Amino acid sequence: MPSIPSNKPYRVGRSPTGLGLFATKPIKKGTKIIRYFGPLLDSKKKKDDAIENKYLFELNDRWTIDGSVRKNIARYINHACKPNAESDVRPRKRKVFIRAIKNIEPGEEINYDYGTDYFKAYLKPIGCKCAACEKKRKKQRAEARAEKARLKAKAERKALKKAEKLAKEKAKDQAKLKEKAERKSKNKLTLNGHSLNGKSLSSKSLSGKPRARKSLNAKSLNGKHLNGNSRVRVAGKKSAGGKPPVSAPALQAQPAAISVEAQPAAI
Repeated sequence: MPSIPSNKPYRVGRSPTGLGLFATKPIKKGTKIIRYFGPLLDSKKKKDDAIENKYLFELNDRWTIDGSVRKNIARYINHACKPNAESDVRPRKRKVFIRAIKNIEPGEEINYDYGTDYFKAYLKPIGCKCAACEKKRKKQRAEARAEKARLKAKAERKALKKAEKLAKEKAKDQAKLKEKAERKSKNKLTLNGHSLNGKSLSSKSLSGKPRARKSLNAKSLNGKHLNGNSRVRVAGKKSAGGKPPVSAPALQAQPAAISVEAQPAAI
């Protein structure tokens, strides 16, 4: 780094873009901080016009200052889109001064706007790294993250809503299937004391009529009782071929006395 007299209000130091010029003392607005100087190049001379570097400062259409010399401390001042200093160009005197346009505090980096042509040629392709642009990019990154988070949250809400809808539809379908199964179970034929279409099977036949109950013990069959060896004749029918009707087989005699209910009443 070049040596700078201690009475000067600036020093060369490290900055985010490399080397930069920093204030060592308070610098008031309007103060001439430093002169930008170097050999003068005449654009009418091919030799001078052929020189190219990042430190050329154009005074007018003809004269340009070549500030690449190491003694030119002003060449360490970096560009800023929102600077605290500016270039005070005096073409007739062929001089350029860097003047403060804001109050600059000790430790603050000194910067000025290099101009549109320089910005497009050198800074735009690689991206400006001044504090204002970095702050702008940081804000854009924060906004991009916020937008990404918003979209993610929106997608999650949409997925959750869809899942809830599917769950409701599934529950509804399951309820329908359960209801259908219950109806089917109610309509199923069972013979173990369960109902058939709401009618009991305990005392009625499947046609809905009561079943005939005929007792062979002390009860008549077609009006005749079977106690003893009585024959049973089928009413209204005769045996085929004139044969005598077949007598009903005699019931086995029971030793027990005939009940009062089965005996004919006394005359």
